[in-house]
Amino acid sequence: MFISPKSIMPSGHVSRNDRLNHIMIISGKIEPAETLQIDLCDEGYQISVIHDGLRGLMAIKRVEPDLVIVGWSPPRLTGLEICDRLRSEKSEVPVILLIEGDNVKERIAGLEAGANDCISLPFVKEELTARIQANVIHRQVAQGPDSILRCADLLLNRKTREVFRGDRYIRLTAREFDLLEYMMVHYFQVLTRAQIIENVWGYDHMGSSNIVEVYIRYLRNKLGDNENHLIQTVRGVGYILRE
Repeated sequence: MFISPKSIMPSGHVSRNDRLNHIMIISGKIEPAETLQIDLCDEGYQISVIHDGLRGLMAIKRVEPDLVIVGWSPPRLTGLEICDRLRSEKSEVPVILLIEGDNVKERIAGLEAGANDCISLPFVKEELTARIQANVIHRQVAQGPDSILRCADLLLNRKTREVFRGDRYIRLTAREFDLLEYMMVHYFQVLTRAQIIENVWGYDHMGSSNIVEVYIRYLRNKLGDNENHLIQTVRGVGYILRE
């Protein structure tokens, strides 16, 4: 389940300070999770909710959210198991573990399993928001340049070179990926054909003069972009990626 906040800037890839941070909630408790989802959307975050621990772990690996909030015992994988598996695989995604009451043993177990923070239920909304922001900022400083680029429902992972539109995995050739990455890095900028050739194919490209048009067509077909164009043509100039 996914909700985008209203009345804020588009969720395309812009600078790190004004793109929406993606938070994933993994919890078997449906109503509290959906309440938290609404609260965090109101704070300006992009939120997805998963009610199954194993599916949640797979989703974290696939989309690499900016932060994960995980309940103590979602179905199939507990919060401790999720933390432990992420850290054993060297994942650096920040995790906030929700624990029942002020249970010191659970808090210690969570931190030892690799949680970045633990917060007791019930929690004060302002405290959770402050902890989320602190963890997100800490990771952003540590990461440097963005590894995840987003525009609308299009997501590109620069580390794994994977592309998704919604829940659909899109298989791209190396050149198609480089072209899409270049356009997503320059989200909402008009790019001339000469700029694209220079930055994607290189200065010494001696191939067909319509190579950009050919690869734009390939991308549009693979993205299913025939109706809701993200890649738009600017007549006589080039192309622009925008919602």
